[in-house]
Amino acid sequence: MDKVIVTDPPRAPLESVDALAGYGVATVHEALGRTGYLGPGIRPTSPGAQIGGTAVTALCWPGDNLMIHAAVEQCRPGDILVVTTTSSCTDGLFGELFATALMERGVRGLVTTTGVRDVADLRRIGFPVWSAAVSAQGSVKATAGSVNTPVVVGGRIVRPGDAVVADDDGVVCVPRARVGSALEASRARAAKEEATRAAFRSGELGLDRYGLRETLDRLGVRYMTAQEYAAQRAGETGAGGTP
Repeated sequence: MDKVIVTDPPRAPLESVDALAGYGVATVHEALGRTGYLGPGIRPTSPGAQIGGTAVTALCWPGDNLMIHAAVEQCRPGDILVVTTTSSCTDGLFGELFATALMERGVRGLVTTTGVRDVADLRRIGFPVWSAAVSAQGSVKATAGSVNTPVVVGGRIVRPGDAVVADDDGVVCVPRARVGSALEASRARAAKEEATRAAFRSGELGLDRYGLRETLDRLGVRYMTAQEYAAQRAGETGAGGTP
Protein backbone atom coordinates (compact mmCIF):
# COMPACT_ATOMS: atom_id res chain seq x y z
CA MET A 1 0.00 0.00 0.00
CA ASP A 2 1.27 3.44 -0.93
CA LYS A 3 1.72 5.76 2.05
CA VAL A 4 0.76 8.89 0.18
CA ILE A 5 -1.48 11.94 0.33
CA VAL A 6 -2.49 13.15 -3.13
CA THR A 7 -3.27 16.83 -2.87
CA ASP A 8 -4.84 17.81 -6.18
CA PRO A 9 -6.98 15.10 -7.82
CA PRO A 10 -9.26 16.30 -10.64
CA ARG A 11 -12.92 16.34 -9.66
CA ALA A 12 -16.13 15.82 -11.59
CA PRO A 13 -17.95 19.11 -12.39
CA LEU A 14 -19.98 19.93 -9.30
CA GLU A 15 -22.94 21.30 -11.25
CA SER A 16 -23.27 17.97 -13.07
CA VAL A 17 -22.92 16.05 -9.81
CA ASP A 18 -25.65 18.17 -8.23
CA ALA A 19 -27.97 17.48 -11.16
CA LEU A 20 -27.19 13.77 -10.93
CA ALA A 21 -27.98 13.72 -7.21
CA GLY A 22 -31.44 15.05 -7.92
CA TYR A 23 -32.39 11.77 -9.61
CA GLY A 24 -31.51 9.64 -6.58
CA VAL A 25 -29.45 6.51 -6.10
CA ALA A 26 -31.86 3.97 -7.58
CA THR A 27 -32.40 5.89 -10.82
CA VAL A 28 -28.69 6.62 -11.30
CA HIS A 29 -27.80 2.99 -10.58
CA GLU A 30 -30.32 1.76 -13.17
CA ALA A 31 -29.22 4.40 -15.67
CA LEU A 32 -25.63 3.18 -15.35
CA GLY A 33 -26.67 -0.32 -16.31
CA ARG A 34 -27.02 -1.41 -12.69
CA THR A 35 -23.43 -0.63 -11.80
CA GLY A 36 -21.78 1.59 -9.20
CA TYR A 37 -23.93 0.64 -6.22
CA LEU A 38 -21.79 0.30 -3.08
CA GLY A 39 -23.98 -2.42 -1.59
CA PRO A 40 -26.66 -2.81 1.08
CA GLY A 41 -24.11 -2.81 3.90
CA ILE A 42 -23.67 0.96 3.70
CA ARG A 43 -26.74 2.50 5.35
CA PRO A 44 -27.73 6.05 6.33
CA THR A 45 -27.57 6.97 9.99
CA SER A 46 -29.94 9.89 9.39
CA PRO A 47 -32.76 8.84 7.04
CA GLY A 48 -34.08 11.51 4.72
CA ALA A 49 -30.80 12.96 3.51
CA GLN A 50 -30.11 13.09 -0.23
CA ILE A 51 -26.73 14.40 -1.33
CA GLY A 52 -24.22 14.34 -4.14
CA GLY A 53 -20.57 15.33 -4.15
CA THR A 54 -17.07 14.54 -5.32
CA ALA A 55 -15.06 11.83 -3.58
CA VAL A 56 -12.10 12.40 -1.33
CA THR A 57 -10.87 8.97 -0.30
CA ALA A 58 -9.07 7.78 2.83
CA LEU A 59 -7.60 4.31 3.35
CA CYS A 60 -7.00 3.58 7.04
CA TRP A 61 -5.81 0.65 9.08
CA PRO A 62 -8.43 -1.10 11.23
CA GLY A 63 -9.05 0.76 14.48
CA ASP A 64 -6.92 3.71 13.34
CA ASN A 65 -8.27 7.04 12.07
CA LEU A 66 -4.98 8.88 11.45
CA MET A 67 -5.64 9.16 7.72
CA ILE A 68 -9.08 10.68 8.27
CA HIS A 69 -7.31 13.57 9.98
CA ALA A 70 -5.04 13.84 6.94
CA ALA A 71 -8.01 13.64 4.57
CA VAL A 72 -9.84 16.55 6.23
CA GLU A 73 -7.10 18.90 5.03
CA GLN A 74 -7.63 17.76 1.44
CA CYS A 75 -11.38 18.36 1.44
CA ARG A 76 -13.05 21.35 -0.16
CA PRO A 77 -16.65 22.52 -0.70
CA GLY A 78 -18.79 19.96 -2.49
CA ASP A 79 -16.75 16.93 -1.47
CA ILE A 80 -17.92 13.72 0.19
CA LEU A 81 -15.37 11.88 2.30
CA VAL A 82 -15.16 8.14 1.53
CA VAL A 83 -13.37 6.05 4.15
CA THR A 84 -12.42 2.39 4.19
CA THR A 85 -9.83 0.19 5.89
CA THR A 86 -7.23 -2.35 4.78
CA SER A 87 -9.32 -5.12 6.36
CA SER A 88 -12.76 -5.32 7.94
CA CYS A 89 -13.36 -2.86 10.79
CA THR A 90 -16.56 -1.66 12.45
CA ASP A 91 -14.92 0.50 15.12
CA GLY A 92 -16.22 4.05 15.48
CA LEU A 93 -13.50 5.81 13.52
CA PHE A 94 -15.63 8.92 12.93
CA GLY A 95 -17.71 11.14 15.18
CA GLU A 96 -19.12 14.59 15.73
CA LEU A 97 -15.75 16.37 16.04
CA PHE A 98 -14.69 15.16 12.61
CA ALA A 99 -18.08 16.20 11.24
CA THR A 100 -17.68 19.70 12.68
CA ALA A 101 -14.30 20.08 10.97
CA LEU A 102 -15.67 18.80 7.66
CA MET A 103 -18.74 21.02 7.73
CA GLU A 104 -16.45 24.01 8.19
CA ARG A 105 -14.75 23.02 4.93
CA GLY A 106 -18.02 22.62 3.02
CA VAL A 107 -17.99 18.83 2.94
CA ARG A 108 -21.43 17.37 2.30
CA GLY A 109 -21.24 14.00 4.03
CA LEU A 110 -19.38 10.81 4.85
CA VAL A 111 -19.48 7.33 3.35
CA THR A 112 -17.58 4.69 5.31
CA THR A 113 -17.21 0.94 5.54
CA THR A 114 -16.39 1.36 9.24
CA GLY A 115 -18.47 2.31 12.23
CA VAL A 116 -19.38 5.81 13.37
CA ARG A 117 -20.33 7.18 16.76
CA ASP A 118 -21.93 10.32 18.23
CA VAL A 119 -24.90 9.53 16.01
CA ALA A 120 -27.31 11.75 17.94
CA ASP A 121 -24.90 14.67 17.61
CA LEU A 122 -24.40 13.99 13.89
CA ARG A 123 -28.16 14.19 13.43
CA ARG A 124 -28.36 17.33 15.56
CA ILE A 125 -25.79 19.22 13.50
CA GLY A 126 -27.19 17.87 10.23
CA PHE A 127 -24.14 16.06 8.92
CA PRO A 128 -25.28 13.04 6.85
CA VAL A 129 -23.40 9.77 7.19
CA TRP A 130 -23.66 6.41 5.44
CA SER A 131 -21.82 3.68 7.34
CA ALA A 132 -21.54 -0.06 7.82
CA ALA A 133 -22.05 0.14 11.58
CA VAL A 134 -22.66 2.31 14.61
CA SER A 135 -20.08 1.71 17.32
CA ALA A 136 -18.82 3.52 20.39
CA GLN A 137 -15.49 1.70 20.09
CA GLY A 138 -12.70 4.24 19.90
CA SER A 139 -9.60 4.32 17.73
CA VAL A 140 -5.90 5.19 17.71
CA LYS A 141 -3.84 7.45 15.45
CA ALA A 142 -0.69 5.47 14.80
CA THR A 143 -0.51 3.83 11.36
CA ALA A 144 0.02 5.40 7.96
CA GLY A 145 -2.40 4.82 5.11
CA SER A 146 -3.29 6.94 2.10
CA VAL A 147 -5.51 9.81 0.99
CA ASN A 148 -6.92 10.35 -2.48
CA THR A 149 -5.92 7.00 -3.91
CA PRO A 150 -8.39 4.48 -5.39
CA VAL A 151 -10.24 2.44 -2.74
CA VAL A 152 -12.69 -0.44 -2.90
CA VAL A 153 -16.12 -0.16 -1.27
CA GLY A 154 -18.70 -2.89 -1.68
CA GLY A 155 -16.66 -4.46 -4.46
CA ARG A 156 -16.61 -1.20 -6.42
CA ILE A 157 -13.60 1.03 -7.05
CA VAL A 158 -14.04 4.61 -5.85
CA ARG A 159 -11.48 7.04 -7.21
CA PRO A 160 -10.84 10.54 -5.91
CA GLY A 161 -12.94 13.03 -7.83
CA ASP A 162 -15.63 10.50 -8.77
CA ALA A 163 -19.25 11.52 -8.26
CA VAL A 164 -20.93 10.06 -5.19
CA VAL A 165 -24.72 10.10 -4.77
CA ALA A 166 -26.31 8.99 -1.50
CA ASP A 167 -29.85 8.78 -0.13
CA ASP A 168 -32.11 6.41 1.79
CA ASP A 169 -31.50 3.69 -0.83
CA GLY A 170 -27.74 3.66 -0.21
CA VAL A 171 -24.78 5.00 -2.16
CA VAL A 172 -23.78 4.90 -5.82
CA CYS A 173 -20.44 5.97 -7.28
CA VAL A 174 -20.17 7.32 -10.83
CA PRO A 175 -16.70 7.44 -12.40
CA ARG A 176 -15.63 10.99 -13.12
CA ALA A 177 -15.36 10.34 -16.86
CA ARG A 178 -18.92 8.98 -16.99
CA VAL A 179 -20.74 11.73 -15.12
CA GLY A 180 -21.94 13.44 -18.29
CA SER A 181 -23.31 10.28 -19.90
CA ALA A 182 -24.76 9.15 -16.56
CA LEU A 183 -26.64 12.44 -16.28
CA GLU A 184 -28.13 12.03 -19.76
CA ALA A 185 -29.10 8.42 -19.04
CA SER A 186 -30.65 9.40 -15.70
CA ARG A 187 -32.75 12.11 -17.38
CA ALA A 188 -33.97 9.59 -19.93
CA ARG A 189 -34.79 7.01 -17.26
CA ALA A 190 -36.62 9.58 -15.13
CA ALA A 191 -38.75 10.58 -18.14
CA LYS A 192 -39.51 6.92 -18.85
CA GLU A 193 -40.49 6.34 -15.23
CA GLU A 194 -42.79 9.38 -15.29
CA ALA A 195 -44.54 8.01 -18.37
CA THR A 196 -44.94 4.65 -16.65
CA ARG A 197 -46.22 6.35 -13.49
CA ALA A 198 -48.88 8.14 -15.54
CA ALA A 199 -49.86 4.86 -17.21
CA PHE A 200 -50.22 3.09 -13.86
CA ARG A 201 -52.34 5.96 -12.56
CA SER A 202 -54.63 5.47 -15.53
CA GLY A 203 -55.05 1.79 -14.66
CA GLU A 204 -52.60 0.11 -17.02
CA LEU A 205 -50.93 -2.99 -15.58
CA GLY A 206 -47.22 -3.71 -15.56
CA LEU A 207 -48.02 -7.06 -17.18
CA ASP A 208 -49.23 -5.22 -20.26
CA ARG A 209 -46.90 -2.22 -20.28
CA TYR A 210 -43.77 -4.38 -20.02
CA GLY A 211 -45.06 -7.18 -22.26
CA LEU A 212 -44.86 -9.65 -19.38
CA ARG A 213 -47.84 -11.74 -20.41
CA GLU A 214 -45.71 -13.12 -23.24
CA THR A 215 -42.95 -13.84 -20.74
CA LEU A 216 -45.32 -15.75 -18.46
CA ASP A 217 -46.59 -17.74 -21.42
CA ARG A 218 -43.07 -18.55 -22.59
CA LEU A 219 -42.21 -19.77 -19.09
CA GLY A 220 -45.21 -22.06 -19.04
CA VAL A 221 -47.30 -20.16 -16.51
CA ARG A 222 -51.03 -20.94 -16.89
CA TYR A 223 -54.14 -19.12 -15.71
CA MET A 224 -56.66 -21.36 -13.87
CA THR A 225 -59.83 -20.72 -11.93
CA ALA A 226 -59.87 -21.72 -8.28
CA GLN A 227 -62.19 -24.59 -9.19
CA GLU A 228 -59.87 -25.81 -11.93
CA TYR A 229 -56.86 -25.60 -9.63
CA ALA A 230 -58.65 -27.50 -6.84
CA ALA A 231 -59.71 -30.22 -9.29
CA GLN A 232 -56.15 -30.52 -10.59
CA ARG A 233 -54.74 -30.81 -7.08
CA ALA A 234 -57.37 -33.40 -6.18
CA GLY A 235 -56.46 -35.40 -9.27
CA GLU A 236 -52.76 -35.26 -8.46
CA THR A 237 -53.39 -36.38 -4.87
CA GLY A 238 -55.66 -39.19 -5.97
CA ALA A 239 -53.25 -40.45 -8.60
CA GLY A 240 -50.07 -40.37 -6.63
CA GLY A 241 -50.94 -40.07 -2.99
CA THR A 242 -50.07 -37.12 -0.80
CA PRO A 243 -48.05 -34.58 -2.79
